[in-house]
Amino acid sequence: MKTLDNIDFLIFDLGNVIIDIDYDLSINELKKILPAEKHSLTENFFVSTFHKEYEKGRISNSDFRDEVRNLFGENWTDEQIDHVWNSLLVHIPVERLALLKNLRKSFRTAILSNTNDIHIQKFNQMLEGVSDFSNIHDLCDVVFLSHEMGLAKPDKAIYQEVLEQLNVHGKKTIFFDDLLANVKGAEEVGINAVQITHPKALIDFFDNVQ
Repeated sequence: MKTLDNIDFLIFDLGNVIIDIDYDLSINELKKILPAEKHSLTENFFVSTFHKEYEKGRISNSDFRDEVRNLFGENWTDEQIDHVWNSLLVHIPVERLALLKNLRKSFRTAILSNTNDIHIQKFNQMLEGVSDFSNIHDLCDVVFLSHEMGLAKPDKAIYQEVLEQLNVHGKKTIFFDDLLANVKGAEEVGINAVQITHPKALIDFFDNVQ
């Protein structure tokens, strides 16, 4: 049995921590609407510079969609692009939502995610479909989204900004993320961090917390 008496804030990533995601699903949807000779271009989608810029809120939704059209040389509609882009958002397990709700009885909680406006709009729709929550801000006390902050994990600056806004010391927090690089980034500024490595990992972590 572990105790978290010295912890003031629990901080959660979104992807594969709260919501299941699968990047391959977006690639598959891309290939459905791309000519076969262009399928190799899909390798550039998630590693593109414009993706990173969009994640930091440096380009608008419309600019992002235009960049997608330019990358693939296709005159897709906004709806087609949004469908492809949001296909990676798979499912929000209700047991994780129940856990977040229960944890707020004993801890202050926050979300810290590398994300973007199109994904958050879709996330909110999905959230309404499986719960009484209508908005990501209903899930935790504070929400930090990369595209609103102009910063992204695993840069130290985003963790430092979170600690400053929460007015809490890193040793008084635990951060949960599925990516090792993001866990290490948090640890570098003194945050306790846990890598979520399988779908039940978050539930399992709190199973034996007193």
